[in-house]
Amino acid sequence: MALKLVSRSQWGARAYRTPNGATPYGRARRGVKLHYLGTPYSDRAHDKCDDYVRQIQAQHMDGNGWSDIGYSFVVCTHGYVYEGRGLKRRNSANGNTSLNDQDYAVLLLVGSSGLTKPTDAQLDGARDAIEYCRKSGPAGSWIGGHRDGYATSCPGDAVYAWVKAGAPRPKTAVPSKPATEEDDMPSAKEIAAAVMEYQIDDPRTTGIKYVQLKDVLWWAGADAAQANAKVESLEKQVKHLTELVNRLLAANTQG
Repeated sequence: MALKLVSRSQWGARAYRTPNGATPYGRARRGVKLHYLGTPYSDRAHDKCDDYVRQIQAQHMDGNGWSDIGYSFVVCTHGYVYEGRGLKRRNSANGNTSLNDQDYAVLLLVGSSGLTKPTDAQLDGARDAIEYCRKSGPAGSWIGGHRDGYATSCPGDAVYAWVKAGAPRPKTAVPSKPATEEDDMPSAKEIAAAVMEYQIDDPRTTGIKYVQLKDVLWWAGADAAQANAKVESLEKQVKHLTELVNRLLAANTQG
């Protein structure tokens, strides 16, 4: 999926403090560590997510005394990826300076209570962030949780299970097409066969005979009224089947 990146200016980030906030990574990143909030969290409309990201930054800068929001990126439940310290500036979320320098830190907005399981859109967004770090960081293929190498319950059991499974994209089912009148119609092949061939009574015999429409003629020796009635019946059936074919073609074009 296409990365839905929200830049710092777009979410209204405060300027980071220097010099610490400008510290670059000192080595190639091994990979990406996933995090959760570790506090209660309730889902919210997307237009409120940037407010929450600013709240995290304020807590980190004013409460923890850090130079900026601690994470490299933050992923909301709607699948948007908010730029934190980004690809080039060392994060401060993995536990200590060595761990911060080793891996990127990506936060999923899920909590220890309330909303504890990431949404499918969020997992897609987290996967987008991982791939972005790998391609543009660059970062290696390693994926882990905050608890890998550091004593913490982060990123929570739900996110960590996803991490240990390889952080796959969710298998979202394709919605089935709503049932319509056309769904009960025979297939185009069946209709074509029906249009081309009819089972009709041969007025000259007591048996049944299959006759192609192009060969439907007046039968020699048949009563004129009977033959006329037969042809009129066939014409009505052809008209009806032609309407069905047109409806089927229109339905396929719209679908």
